[in-house]
Amino acid sequence: MSVVNIINLLGGLGLFLFGMKYMSEGLNQVAGSKMKNLLEKLTRNRFKGFLLGVLVTAVIQSSSATTVMLMGFLNAGIMDLAQATGVIIGANIGTTVTAVLIAIDVSAIAPICIVIGAGMALFAKKQKQKYIGQIILGFGILFFGLKYMSGENAMGVLKTNEAFQNFITSFNNPLIGILIGMLFCAILQSSSAAIGVLQVLALSGGVPINLAIFLIIGIEIGSVTPLVLSSLGAKTNAKRAAFVYFVFNVVPVIYLPLAYCEPFLNFINKIGANGSVEVAACHIIFKIATALILLPFVPQIVKLSEFVVKSKEHESVLRFMFIDKRITENTTATVLQIGSEVERMAKVVRNNFVLACEGYLSKSLENEQEIRDNEELINWLNHNISDFMVTVCSGEIAAEDSEYVGKLFHVITDLERIGDHAENILNRTKVIQESELDFSEDSMKEIKKLYETVLELLDRAIGCFVNKKFSDFEEHELHNLENTIDKLTLEAQDNHVQRLKEKKCHTSSGVVYTKLLQDLERVGDHAYNIAWAARKDKNLIRQI
Repeated sequence: MSVVNIINLLGGLGLFLFGMKYMSEGLNQVAGSKMKNLLEKLTRNRFKGFLLGVLVTAVIQSSSATTVMLMGFLNAGIMDLAQATGVIIGANIGTTVTAVLIAIDVSAIAPICIVIGAGMALFAKKQKQKYIGQIILGFGILFFGLKYMSGENAMGVLKTNEAFQNFITSFNNPLIGILIGMLFCAILQSSSAAIGVLQVLALSGGVPINLAIFLIIGIEIGSVTPLVLSSLGAKTNAKRAAFVYFVFNVVPVIYLPLAYCEPFLNFINKIGANGSVEVAACHIIFKIATALILLPFVPQIVKLSEFVVKSKEHESVLRFMFIDKRITENTTATVLQIGSEVERMAKVVRNNFVLACEGYLSKSLENEQEIRDNEELINWLNHNISDFMVTVCSGEIAAEDSEYVGKLFHVITDLERIGDHAENILNRTKVIQESELDFSEDSMKEIKKLYETVLELLDRAIGCFVNKKFSDFEEHELHNLENTIDKLTLEAQDNHVQRLKEKKCHTSSGVVYTKLLQDLERVGDHAYNIAWAARKDKNLIRQI
């Protein structure tokens, strides 16, 4: 094989890999936002999850990308590992579509795809049309690269290369074959690409099916390398998902005896019109057989992953529970993680507000340290979620996700301010204790009624944010609640002035009381802002 042949081979390989990556990126952009809706509707039925995994990966053509996306959804709390396992098993079958297309050889339409795809990618006005053009162009480049690799000036020369043919016919060491396949896949960083190149090699050089089986098994094992590397240092759920993926791709080792089974080899020879079809057939059979073996044992696989990957014990609560900064390849999953982290922040804020108000009503500082610790966590989340969202928005992100993240900026600001007011209420309780201030029974009833109304508004507002729904009816209801809060605040202030006139209240107590009313009223305003952020038809966020 001359230097020219090698250069032609590498050039074709480069086109093939670039086309596959370019097409996959386009598919992700077009279909990525829809994947979220599909996965959110996923049930605990492992078989439905399996079919969804097949569908998703058949669309985006990367089982690793699907699994990375699942890691993000796991971290966001949208699904558990049992659900994700079914999808991962299905994903490994969906990725065989590329091998099928290569086997039926659609390279004849590659030039047409390149022309149409380039035209759309360069001249289309709408972004979605540009992405569709990217898909078509990537598809054309992929098959043009395959055709170039298999040409007489590249791999085609192997048909007449005596040294290569002697090596192929005498090769019978399965371990070396598996190691070569693993290395090959690890270098290309894609099992689909490695299988595609193997198909071209089988078509051009006449790779016997027994050697192809060794290489296919090695490629399957090697495909876990990128995912395992990306999960290093990641959160526990991400590591467990990577382990499940590893289990699926190591199981094909049990098919090794088939390389010496004459009935199976004869069956494959009857299916395959050429070496490329034979490789695709083996690849698909192994994937489907593995899925049928593992699918009934999803609960056991999950337990095994939990046994192998232990839960981490974290020293500090000042950490993300849902966001995983190491896994950000899929922006849709990342945005969902951010939403879950903000929801967590909302729960902490709500808890702090209740603790502070109940402490005031009972004149107790029993929960002071918990409130201080929660406030530290709220401030940490506010700062770090904001920084992470800036990083996410600086990359390529879908318009719908970008709009949602923009609203989250406002939500966490309002949550942080509610947290500040909760701390203010705690400080006022502390002043009451230290100064031994007393309040009339009427003033305590007014505060309790106002607090309960504000808490109702806050709970309903958080519910709107979590469910991403703020209907006209709900907006009317919450608006009335906010007006009620304003009315109760004004009435309490008027009653306080009257009590001062009647000397039923001391001035020092009145200062604390007035500031407390302001805190509660402002919490109501910020709560209404949070609900307003759930409106999809509002371009501007209502800010008090």
